[in-house]
Amino acid sequence: MGSRLLPLTKVTNKHLLPVYDEPMIFKPIKTLKNSGIEDIIVVLGGESIGDVVRVLGNGNELGVHLAFVYQNEPRGIADALYTTHGLIKNEKIAVILGDNVFEDSFKKEASEFEKQDVDNCYLFLKEIDDPRQYGVAELDKSGRIIDIEEKPASPKSKFVVTGLYFYDVSVFTILAQLVQSGDRSKNGELEITTLNKLFVKNKKTKTIFVKNFWADAGTRDNLLKASMHFAGYKP
Repeated sequence: MGSRLLPLTKVTNKHLLPVYDEPMIFKPIKTLKNSGIEDIIVVLGGESIGDVVRVLGNGNELGVHLAFVYQNEPRGIADALYTTHGLIKNEKIAVILGDNVFEDSFKKEASEFEKQDVDNCYLFLKEIDDPRQYGVAELDKSGRIIDIEEKPASPKSKFVVTGLYFYDVSVFTILAQLVQSGDRSKNGELEITTLNKLFVKNKKTKTIFVKNFWADAGTRDNLLKASMHFAGYKP
């Protein structure tokens, strides 16, 4: 619903708001493209799906191939991922949130994940000054994630889990189990943190530290910060 960006989102989807010189959704698609990922499924919802499809088209402008699926109501990010299971056949996948803006590309990590069979999941962390509004990672001495706490009052680190995730084919089996178990938040949503914590619990997760700029552009302050960054303004 883009409620954190009201009144800007009264008449349009938040992912169509500009980050400096292009719609927000171009940024995560370009992150995937620059990481070597060109076959992309966009999960749509809300009232502006026609506008999103009109802006993105078939993906040719961005050098990618796009397919679209529809999530009937806001049931959480993990539920949105589950809606794609009919289009993905035994392939490793990358998931990126439409309001997450990265400066880095992750071609090396994507290539490594494609080839290896040790870790089922890569989680991408960024160190920030105030992590209390995010999923915060607890790390062991080697830098591996041992737990994730959602919006903690007293964070155990300054490393937050960004909206980029790599999963192997086991993810849809796990998601199906979560859907059947009814393990949802108070808002009725299937949380991505719940999914990620299961991978962490099974010790099948690799930690990747994001080096350069990252922003969750779903708030007014972060949308402005992202626009200023890509415009070249330095605080």
